[in-house]
Amino acid sequence: MFGSILTIGAMLGAVTSGRIADLIGRKGAMRLSAAFCITGWLAVYFSKGALSLDIGRFSTGYGIGVFSYVVPIFIAEIAPKNLRGGLATLNQLMIVTGSSVAFLMGTIIPWRTLALTGLVPCTFLLVGLCFIPESPRWLAKVGLSKEFQAALRRLRGKDADITQEAADIQVYIETLQSLPKTTILDLFQQKYFGSVIIGVALMVFQQFGGINGITFYASETFASAGLSSGKTGTIAYACVQVPITIAGAMLMDRSGRRPLIMVSATGTFLGCFLAGTSFYLKDHNLLPEWVPILAVGGVLIYIASFSIGMGAVPWVIMSEIFPINVKGVAGSLVVLVNWLGAWAVSYTFNFLMSWSPSGTFFVYSGFSVMTVLFVAKFVPETKGKTLEEIQASINS
Repeated sequence: MFGSILTIGAMLGAVTSGRIADLIGRKGAMRLSAAFCITGWLAVYFSKGALSLDIGRFSTGYGIGVFSYVVPIFIAEIAPKNLRGGLATLNQLMIVTGSSVAFLMGTIIPWRTLALTGLVPCTFLLVGLCFIPESPRWLAKVGLSKEFQAALRRLRGKDADITQEAADIQVYIETLQSLPKTTILDLFQQKYFGSVIIGVALMVFQQFGGINGITFYASETFASAGLSSGKTGTIAYACVQVPITIAGAMLMDRSGRRPLIMVSATGTFLGCFLAGTSFYLKDHNLLPEWVPILAVGGVLIYIASFSIGMGAVPWVIMSEIFPINVKGVAGSLVVLVNWLGAWAVSYTFNFLMSWSPSGTFFVYSGFSVMTVLFVAKFVPETKGKTLEEIQASINS
């Protein structure tokens, strides 16, 4: 319950984030998220029982859910065209770095102190937001034209010529506002159905490959496989994530989305299969000296493979396959499905492990195989294509 309640909060955050970011601005939404995260960490730190722990975790989850929508939107809206991809990937890299740092700190400090360290990035963010401009696109959208010009000039530099970009943004906003409002039901029209199926399926496969169960309970998994201390495996896990994510970011625009996601899913299959085999050997008292080696090796291969493609690529494809008029609604649906999957996996992981540790990993490896088959059959390559070309290849 405590593990998975974070994802329930994130689900709510993701669903309400679009409305919040439109109402109070991108910076306002980030301030609100930081406030929820600070409240959550303090509730965890001062907790005397399960209820305040759960409330704290739920609150941080809500903040994370809003962040998961607002930060990529803000980056896309302030970045120049040539830096957009690189900055979006940098966001993913920072998430992974934060996760790795928390894993490493958790091996040397008690959990209450670890909860307090969560206040540090939130405080940095609240202070940092005072020094950066609001998204020019949002300012243009709400009709604050003077502030829009000032924000764009501040982002591009005093001497930069912003007239063309400012005109483009105004045209884009006017086009967007002239389009009919879409609802969730509109997504099931034939022309959008293919994109929705691809977006939703990729999120289902990303989550049901087991990522949140394996990361939430990494040290327990290593310990139950017979490793003398779960900490050794956890430190190795933290060290693997960052360099592999950097490699994935560099490969994203070189190799294309399809090959990267298929190689990544093949690797997660191999990792889960090895971990499942180690628990199978342990249950049957076979080759006991190989059990911890296979478990740690399997989990590390899984994490490395996930980090190179399955972590980031579904989000990149999602941002590329939806037409502009349904992007907001479709994005909310896909993010909701993602957090719903994250909840299902993190909630059921312990129950599945007590049913059969080997069976759990074999089930996850089955989802990885299904990912490869689905991508090979249904997902088009989106690298270097216009939105119209992507739509044509999906509908064909």
